[in-house]
Amino acid sequence: MRSIAPMPCHKVLRDERGAAAIETALALPIVIMVLVGAFELGGIMITEVLMEGAVRQASRIGMTNDSYSGLTREQTIREILQEGTLGFVDIDKATVKKLVYTDFSSVGKPEPLTYDANGNGRWDPGDTYVEINGNGQWDEDMGKEGLGGPGDVVLYSVSYDYHSMTGLLSPLFGADGAITLKASTVIRNEPFNVGSGS
Repeated sequence: MRSIAPMPCHKVLRDERGAAAIETALALPIVIMVLVGAFELGGIMITEVLMEGAVRQASRIGMTNDSYSGLTREQTIREILQEGTLGFVDIDKATVKKLVYTDFSSVGKPEPLTYDANGNGRWDPGDTYVEINGNGQWDEDMGKEGLGGPGDVVLYSVSYDYHSMTGLLSPLFGADGAITLKASTVIRNEPFNVGSGS
């Protein structure tokens, strides 16, 4: 039987057979992760852009007191939000808010405190405040839920938990595997006829 002589060390070090396979094995996971990351980032960006556009379109309809035939003003706005996001957002699973204010400077502000015992800017038992939105409790946002009337300022906002499309990056998205995407706009209602629309 013929024995195979071992290859000298200098020949082994210069042998490049199988190098491409090793390089591919090392690089492929990185390339896949970059491609998946780009795909996920693209999905997030598309969803955000669609949400922004849908919120702006819904606010334009809301500010005129217009509605689709056979639908209320509220139903029309939800329909516009669903159509405008092209299926990337399930509006039934999104948080849609419409908060009414008297002026733009009140948007996002808390109900004013008339007495703040510890000076923390938040209501605590014993503090007093001015009830703005009529719900019987102090709120960090004085906006009243609704679409408002003629001349009212309305904040339209949509918040949606976007889940990883591939699942590979879910651990990077947070504890529940989702990133919360938000879109909002503030408008002043036109001086529409209160009896028109619904």
